[in-house]
Amino acid sequence: MPITVKTKDLAQILTPIALDFKALDKLIAVRLSSQVALIDQISSYIIQAGGKRIRPALLLLVTKALAKGKEVAHSLELAAVLEFIHTATLLHDDVVDESTLRRGRQTANAAFGNAASVLVGDFLYSRAFQMMVGPGDMRIMQILSDATNTIAEGEVLQLLNMNDPEVDEASYLKVIRFKTAKLFEASSELGAILTNSNESERQHAAAFGRHIGTAFQLVDDLLDYTANAAQMGKNAGDDLREGKPTLPLIYLLENGNQTERLLVRSAIEQNTDLPENVFEQILQAVQNSGALEYTHRVAKREADLALEHLQAFPKNEATEALIALCEYSLSRET
Repeated sequence: MPITVKTKDLAQILTPIALDFKALDKLIAVRLSSQVALIDQISSYIIQAGGKRIRPALLLLVTKALAKGKEVAHSLELAAVLEFIHTATLLHDDVVDESTLRRGRQTANAAFGNAASVLVGDFLYSRAFQMMVGPGDMRIMQILSDATNTIAEGEVLQLLNMNDPEVDEASYLKVIRFKTAKLFEASSELGAILTNSNESERQHAAAFGRHIGTAFQLVDDLLDYTANAAQMGKNAGDDLREGKPTLPLIYLLENGNQTERLLVRSAIEQNTDLPENVFEQILQAVQNSGALEYTHRVAKREADLALEHLQAFPKNEATEALIALCEYSLSRET
């Protein structure tokens, strides 16, 4: 199935669930409420920072695509659960990575401290588990509990890979599958569960989410070397400065000249901030080596696989939006 899309504007792509998103915003505000003032403060800070909310969007779109016009219960509550789980992982990641900028402003750990960020991340996880009990469906509990466990494993795998120039493409893609794509997979699979879809549709939904989630992360890797802080909402080159061997660097380590390989290996191994001139040298090498083009090809392969699984979906406006998201995952600049 060729990718066809008429817009790169995410809001326009998500038009079929625009009203759901407004209701989701209200629900998130209500369910984030706590009697502890600091939790309210940090939660509000996070929500005001915005975000694409791709994972809730996937659940809502897959639900609408497979519902066949029927009313579906619990979709908004589970969309909020997904956003809480995702936000909790970001809070914890920013502490681990010592990040200072996300979505164009200070990270919560930079603004409130590491301890508060970790504990509010724990609050978001526990609130998500409170909410996922609501539908009373053990399948939902299994999917989300498995997803959060896999994400935690992915975070540890990524930690083990830090400052290791021997990480290869297969090992890195495993981290993506665990740490990022698993929640995309869960988001899409839940849409099939909520609509009581058959096993085949459930498997196609899960595979769609897994592949588009991988594509999103690979494009994030690419944008770390092409977008500025204003576009990405974080500091360009953060992955390299944190010693993360992402796919553009792995490609350069395997295909660059000896000088480039030694430079990248040294940069990944060291635990101190890179001098700006060294970062600029590596940036130029990444941009001139074909590493970005290769990363985009791998991302496109994943988006194409996601599209193949959408062929099993009914043809409707929600499915068209999911098709458009595959193109958006490749063409976005933020």
